[in-house]
Amino acid sequence: MEFNEFTSFVLDNLEASGAIGGYVSLSIIGFALISFATKKRYDKASSQIGPKWVHPIIGSLLGVIPGCGATIVVASLYKNKKISFGGLLATFISTLGEGSFVLLGASKEADVVGNLQAFITITIFGFIAGVVFGYLSDIFEFRLNSKNIPVHHTEDKILQTKQNTKAGIFFEDLGFYTIIGMAIFLAPNSIMAFWGGEIESISSLTYWVSVSLTLTCIIFYCVSRFIYKHLDFYCDEDDIKSTTLHAIIDVAMVITYVFIGLFVANYIIDVLVGEDTFKLWMKSSTYLVVLLAALIGVIPGCGGLIVVAVTYIGNPEVFPMAALIAAAIASSGDGIFPLLAENRKDGLLVSGLGFIIALVVGYIALFLGF
Repeated sequence: MEFNEFTSFVLDNLEASGAIGGYVSLSIIGFALISFATKKRYDKASSQIGPKWVHPIIGSLLGVIPGCGATIVVASLYKNKKISFGGLLATFISTLGEGSFVLLGASKEADVVGNLQAFITITIFGFIAGVVFGYLSDIFEFRLNSKNIPVHHTEDKILQTKQNTKAGIFFEDLGFYTIIGMAIFLAPNSIMAFWGGEIESISSLTYWVSVSLTLTCIIFYCVSRFIYKHLDFYCDEDDIKSTTLHAIIDVAMVITYVFIGLFVANYIIDVLVGEDTFKLWMKSSTYLVVLLAALIGVIPGCGGLIVVAVTYIGNPEVFPMAALIAAAIASSGDGIFPLLAENRKDGLLVSGLGFIIALVVGYIALFLGF
């Protein structure tokens, strides 16, 4: 691949990621604010949410809500002994995390009807699996006998104070408003994409704004995650400003992983092996694909599932739905971080059980023809 061709290839993937990100951005921010309001309501609860026997159903229902907000809320409820381990497990099994917004979006890389069908199918599988295995967990009391270990955030607050420099604040504000501004600009095009349309009069400008959105998100996410480490996914701040800021970090994370998924998948398919060879391998190695998808999905956070979802979006005719189902069930979303921080043993147990259940349900789905 020559330099000009490679540059064009990179730009096309940046644009495709930004186009998906236009809808994803507003969706994540909206659901983050809804989850913020919901979390405050649940935090005021002084007792369990209903009788224990309904906890797996409640957990699964919360898990199917798009985004990672529900898993974070349920992890908090579990820490305060307001929901059973079966309810906790059900939520983590049924959640699609931020990957749900990738499937609910529409762009040149995403067929809205096909993606909506995939979202509904995965949600049904995840909900049923969450309820079934949540009940089994509560019936057999399959959890570790461990106590919640309180986490002291004194050092984190000192680090945050030290890093709360003028440069850091300027970077946060610049990234925050830049991403929101570009997301608002791209919103009309993202909405029209649901009907296969676009605003042709500004198509050139939209292309470059999409590219800019992706680049901005990559830079913002990497700097926020690895330099200003206090900007973490499980911050306990309870104000709207903090909630919105962390929603923007989630937006940057999602678009970053969407670009990684598109770039890697398209490079392998178009450059390294060729489309025909790739399709032949996918059709002949479906059992291995399900296993690999589950392994990628179990990676803490939403990044692994997003990569699998983007691969599915680009190759729905050959990528088995069962593999996407396995990745979705194995994925724990960002709620795994506070759970690991408060109770590492239960966090690891949830991830381990999720992976095993993902393989079981994934292979059942494959057997059923998905």
